[in-house]
Amino acid sequence: KRKEQLLAKTIRDFKNLFPLARLLKREIIFHVGPTNSGKTYEALQELESADTGYYLAPLRLLALEGYENLKAKNVGVSLITGEEEIIDEESTHISSTIEMMNASVEVDVCVIDEIQMISDRDRGWAWANALIGVPAKKVILTGSLDVLEAVTELCSYLEEPLTVVHFERKNELKLLTHPTPIKEIEAGTAIVAFSRRDVLGLRQQLSQKYEVSVVYGNLSPEVRREEAKRFREGTSQILVATDAIAMGLNLPIKTLLFSKDNKFDGLRRRELLPTEVAQISGRAGRYGLEEVGYIGALDKKALETISSKFYQPLPTLELPVSVMASLEHVMLIGEILETEELSIILNFFSDNMEFEGPFVAANIDSMLEISAIVDEYNLDLKTRFHLACAPASISSPYIESVFHRYIKQIEAGLSVKYIPPRDLPKFAQTNEMMLNAEDRVREISLYLWLSFKFGELFPEVEKALTARVRLNSFIENSLKKGNFVKKCNRCGTSLDFTYRFSVCDACFSKGRRGSRGSNNRGARNGGTTKKYR
Repeated sequence: KRKEQLLAKTIRDFKNLFPLARLLKREIIFHVGPTNSGKTYEALQELESADTGYYLAPLRLLALEGYENLKAKNVGVSLITGEEEIIDEESTHISSTIEMMNASVEVDVCVIDEIQMISDRDRGWAWANALIGVPAKKVILTGSLDVLEAVTELCSYLEEPLTVVHFERKNELKLLTHPTPIKEIEAGTAIVAFSRRDVLGLRQQLSQKYEVSVVYGNLSPEVRREEAKRFREGTSQILVATDAIAMGLNLPIKTLLFSKDNKFDGLRRRELLPTEVAQISGRAGRYGLEEVGYIGALDKKALETISSKFYQPLPTLELPVSVMASLEHVMLIGEILETEELSIILNFFSDNMEFEGPFVAANIDSMLEISAIVDEYNLDLKTRFHLACAPASISSPYIESVFHRYIKQIEAGLSVKYIPPRDLPKFAQTNEMMLNAEDRVREISLYLWLSFKFGELFPEVEKALTARVRLNSFIENSLKKGNFVKKCNRCGTSLDFTYRFSVCDACFSKGRRGSRGSNNRGARNGGTTKKYR
């Protein structure tokens, strides 16, 4: 009966949640092609020449780049991301992250970048919202061939005309026939690893011979750009990166090497997919920088896997696409179930919500994790929902403790002070110091995001922004120096970065002998971390 109430009271035909887009006679154009084919460049040229426009980027880094490029062409533009707003009152264009899409501002042209992300388990809903809801007379999508069928079906559902423009790669990719050992790596090479630990381990090995830039997900966009700039300008000769490199960094990579043929995807460890191999490989041999790109691997097994995936056709992405629970959904379900417990409401949405058309309820695992925290506090449902949407990386104990502090202040109706680091040295001497600095930058991202939702309660935005500059500078200096090491949290012995634990074997064995009957597993990963106070 309660499910029937939900379905009866909800707008189930998803496209009708975006009335302004439905009023426009939208034209949809899909620039389809591989990496380095010019598809995004052509779309952005059209955006630039439009009277009004919107660029929807998959990353804050790309939204910032789009903003700067438009500004450099004397186009009036504003920047809107989850962390910052640079508003020009006379702007005709907006560059924003895709989650910040405004469905109530009509424009002439909108570019939606990397439309194949519509299939992403966690963020695909944002691309679905944008494709279906952006109020632009002309919507230009850029993406890979594997999503063409899904886009075609969605446009048919919308009853809107679709024009497909195919792009070909502008330069050649060649697969190396033999693995490339670490000792034989040449300048101009990028190595792709799939964890922070592996990236820093490779950097440790390579920095004995080369200046090395690194890019991984924990680094802020500002530091990633600076590291990429060092490689682009030749200050560093080698780049070691996670698959964060697959999106948005144009670099003079002559050779791209895979360090492994598998990754942990948040659920399990698995082999790389053909789409991932294609997207990452496409970063080699950028047009106008390196005319031929070479693809290889560090060992024979990885090269065999990469070679087989490299030539496989991309599997077609299939409908349905994901729809995220909106505040309206949450409030309605709360009313029907007579509860303000967000966890119960989100689970009910996931289990019972049905849409007309090719849609399903989105994966809400990350929201459920955070909702379990916010449900501990005496907050209204709207506040709980906004907090559950926050970029709180609660896998970090430091971020989780900060998040609890923020929520306690919100619960009490008190303003939340930002506490900046006081005693930053010139650069990190240990991995723990580096990790803590990265966490402090993520804390600032969280503070800035919350300042947009709870403005008067988060007044120290300028202090947070100033601290972000200091922390980014500290992290960048640490990456340049190359001196910080990973040490055992008990005895201080230096450890290899690829070593999985934070306690060395000797200390672990001692601890196990001295604590019969106790669970020592936590000690293996535990220990103390130096914090900046």
